[in-house]
Amino acid sequence: MDDSTRARLDTARRRFSPETVYLNTATHGLTPDTALAATLRLTHDVAGGLFSPADADPGIERARAAYARLLGVPAERTAIGSHTSQFVGTIAASLPPGAEVLTAEREFSSVVHPFLAREDVTVREVPLEHLAEEVGPDTRLVAVSAVQSSDGRIAPLEDLLAARTAHGARLMVDVTQAAGWLTPDADRIDYTVCSTYKWLLGSRGSAFLTGTDEALAELSPLAANWYAAEDPWRNLYGGPLPLAAGARRLDLPPIWPAWAGLEHSLALLEEVGEAAVREHDVALGDLLRTSLDLEPTGSAIVSVPLPAGGMERVTAEGIVVAARDGRLRAAFHLYNTEEDVDRLVKVLTS
Repeated sequence: MDDSTRARLDTARRRFSPETVYLNTATHGLTPDTALAATLRLTHDVAGGLFSPADADPGIERARAAYARLLGVPAERTAIGSHTSQFVGTIAASLPPGAEVLTAEREFSSVVHPFLAREDVTVREVPLEHLAEEVGPDTRLVAVSAVQSSDGRIAPLEDLLAARTAHGARLMVDVTQAAGWLTPDADRIDYTVCSTYKWLLGSRGSAFLTGTDEALAELSPLAANWYAAEDPWRNLYGGPLPLAAGARRLDLPPIWPAWAGLEHSLALLEEVGEAAVREHDVALGDLLRTSLDLEPTGSAIVSVPLPAGGMERVTAEGIVVAARDGRLRAAFHLYNTEEDVDRLVKVLTS
């Protein structure tokens, strides 16, 4: 890592004020000071009767554009919403009866449950490492997270793209646990969905959908609403509903407090640069693994065995991690340092 990159990371780290050793970005990222200030301003304006909803639109559009740049897609192919499961549900509704959806075993529920809710669709779960080879002529859609929430395993996206093309299937990728440090090039992916409150440092209640032109054309809005109109503020009452062009016709009305700070969080990530973020986050994840005599995996999410009483000891030391599937899960981002890793290792090996 060169001096310029290190300086950008150091500057970014000063935008956060953790009161713990926070190693839990896979649950929720921390809020940078600029995003916090914007959110507090909106809350103050609402409390004082000064908030005008239309005034929030420019910031939402800047966030949409920044996210689109991050994923390498046009803003016109990017829809906004509040939760990934809403967008997955829209994709699930587009499938014909009898369609097969292929997904990874123990995939995060928001990726799977919307398909399971359709009794006329077959959901087949296979090990992540065999996902690409299991795509077949009956597969209509492959649904997978770019990075697994439980243990940080990385999906073989290039293999899945090739298998999708070979069998005429669609590929849906949840990038919630990847966007910001391992963002895929979404231009070739049929659908991506993302909640922003992890590595994108947003708030719960803001989410994105992107897609190719061909795949997006197959979707119809499940919750058509005024915000998805070509001119939202002129379509608040009655019909008809002149839907916006492109992905905006799939927009869901914004939860304004969740969007107030997002453009600032995305701007901070852009200033640092994803390559620098990835190098930093992965280095810390691999440092934890090698310090525990485990092979590095190149992931910012690390899952390790949890010794008896380990979670209690970690918590008592003021370290915030998560327990998933009986293991300890640590997740690293801009605000973390090698000293944080050392503190966790000391507790786990004491």
